[in-house]
Amino acid sequence: MAAKKSAESRDGVPLTNLDAPLFDGADATKRDLVDYLDAVGDRILAGLRDRPLSVMRVRPGQAPFMQKNVPKYTPDWVRTITMWAEASHREVHYALCDDRRTLIWFANQRAVEYHATLFRAAAMLHPTHLVLDLDPPETAGPQGFRQAVAAAKLVRRALADLGLVGALKTSGAKGVHVFVPVEDTTDPNDAAAATRAIAARAARLDPDVATTAYVKADRAGRVFVDSTRAHGATVIAAYSPRLRPGVPVSFPVAWADADDVVPRDFTIRNAAGLLGDRDPWAGALPGPQALPADLVAEGHEIPVARVVAMHEGKRRKREAEQAAERGDG
Repeated sequence: MAAKKSAESRDGVPLTNLDAPLFDGADATKRDLVDYLDAVGDRILAGLRDRPLSVMRVRPGQAPFMQKNVPKYTPDWVRTITMWAEASHREVHYALCDDRRTLIWFANQRAVEYHATLFRAAAMLHPTHLVLDLDPPETAGPQGFRQAVAAAKLVRRALADLGLVGALKTSGAKGVHVFVPVEDTTDPNDAAAATRAIAARAARLDPDVATTAYVKADRAGRVFVDSTRAHGATVIAAYSPRLRPGVPVSFPVAWADADDVVPRDFTIRNAAGLLGDRDPWAGALPGPQALPADLVAEGHEIPVARVVAMHEGKRRKREAEQAAERGDG
């Protein structure tokens, strides 16, 4: 069915089907999405500008999907960058969401989530920050967020012991993110190593609360301190909506307030009003920081979690097959 055009446009972008439901369970329309992103535009753009962008889109009657490659009908004024994707062995043409017009165009395309790289297109070899993703156990229920906050505080303590500072935001889903800005000359392998070492230090502070175990079965109800969002990864941008019931947004939280909020406190219906003219994320982020040499060295001794999990999975599979052949249990 053809898109229903309206007489409305913003920044030269014609808008369509504004009064259609955004997605099942959203309790919001496409207009609500456009209005919200326009209201917080300058603040979300600060985290998107010059960063290759992946978006989660949702079309009526279809499952949500991740879009990395820009579609053929993308306007020529949308800036793009071509990068080689090792996983799919092909070139991918990523959008760079640098301005209001591009953001409005994405909103009109029903792009709900905005996932940006940890590096800028102008300096692709150097990450601008580390990210620690605190993911509560699936069985935790409503208390999972409280557990994630407790684990984030362990990350904060580990950072403080190193003379580093991080900023906290909700992921907009179940957990929280800690961002640690680093110097723009940081080697990506050193950044990944430092992230692993910080995660390990945080987990050691209270092993009953946090773990770096990549395999879910090994977490035993603890919060996963995910250190795998290294140089090639993306992370949900501050102020981005999420494809969740009620359309929550990833929202900055002061450390002092972390115990008093839950993800559903911040949605596309109220977040712009809560912000007013402020940009608490910009205010919370410290300046770029140098990574201590001993932290980097420590991290290089820690195996990459995905690799460890892959080998462990193969080992367990072999053991199960051998047990089946023996007729055990």
